[in-house]
Amino acid sequence: MTGRDSTESHRAATPLELLFDLTFVAAFGVAGNALASSIAHGDILAGIGAFAFAMVAIIWAWINYSWFASAFDTDDWLFRVLTMVQMAGVIVLAIGLPTMFASIERGQPVQNEVMVAGYVVMRVAVIAQWLRAAHGNPKYRAVAKTYAVSIGIAQVGWVLLIFLPLDPLGFVLAAIVVLAIDWSSPILAEAKGAHYGGGATPWHPHHIAERYALLTIIALGETVFGTLAAAQSITAAEGWTVSSIMVVSLGVLMAFALWWVYFLVPSAPILAVRRSKALVWGYGHILLFASIAAVGAGLHVIGYVYDEHYHVSTLVAISSIAVPVLIFMVTLYLLHAWLVSAMPKNTPLQATVIALPVVAVLLAAIGWPLWACLLVVVISPVTIVLSFELGAWRTLDAQLAAVVEEGARASS
Repeated sequence: MTGRDSTESHRAATPLELLFDLTFVAAFGVAGNALASSIAHGDILAGIGAFAFAMVAIIWAWINYSWFASAFDTDDWLFRVLTMVQMAGVIVLAIGLPTMFASIERGQPVQNEVMVAGYVVMRVAVIAQWLRAAHGNPKYRAVAKTYAVSIGIAQVGWVLLIFLPLDPLGFVLAAIVVLAIDWSSPILAEAKGAHYGGGATPWHPHHIAERYALLTIIALGETVFGTLAAAQSITAAEGWTVSSIMVVSLGVLMAFALWWVYFLVPSAPILAVRRSKALVWGYGHILLFASIAAVGAGLHVIGYVYDEHYHVSTLVAISSIAVPVLIFMVTLYLLHAWLVSAMPKNTPLQATVIALPVVAVLLAAIGWPLWACLLVVVISPVTIVLSFELGAWRTLDAQLAAVVEEGARASS
């Protein structure tokens, strides 16, 4: 495990990485269903808190593995086995999510034993991988050992939290401390590696961009599942009416529009010439992935509006979709600006479009029909797509060309 060539051609995701991603489909699905159920039962704040905690754990574990694999994937038997151990950990973590959600909803000490067990299994396997990288190449010994130590300290912290009878607020405060340790590992390790002459880990920009794109698609799958769940409830309650057809169609259109908007900005060429942009870009995707999964949960909530066993208002259902769409749009806008070191030229349009989810919530509050409010939310990403295809792509192309040219000059 000596480190991959960060400039090798045709570097793509491996079959093992694709199998690894499939376990996150299940984890996203469990977390999304639990959030939708919490909202339907009126435990909105508790559900959001539990969902945020679950998504941070899930996405952070995925990120750590993906960046390591980009830099050191050997695809030998030991790498495969340790990757499969991490996959088993994801499954265990997903099994523990409903219990964790239920404890937070009841205001009891957070019952996250199973969830933490799965997370620790994943992270211990990552520690083994980093120790192997430290042994494989002296050049990366400092950075790899720092990763292993900082990740190990964080896992001790997560285990200690299991034995502390903390209420939800106390747990949040303690978890923030442990999370800060966990999230600091890339910053500390890469800085130490550079200080001792080893340099940063040799991750591949095109491979990393593809891996993030693939997880985006997996998260978007939750919007499809959410639409299907809503469609089943709606059609069971009132059959195929104009309203039900509109809701289902707009749910599908939401998935298409979010996909299109995400892939407007090609990240790989920029990361290839501006590797220093990768840290913020990578961390920012935690919010992006979580917001996409939350949109799927929100679409699922629509189904509860039509279920006579629940009392979910149009305002609650639309808010559960509009808020994550707003977060998605703002986050993507900021990541675009970060990558090209400039604000997008159509900023006025973007600001207006980003406000549409807020308008949809206001319309729901004054009694507009659900499908009409959902249409206003969907118009937000659709407008960005139309703007791009009708000519804004020229400005984006010019920004990308300037970034790549500047990077080429700096490296020559």
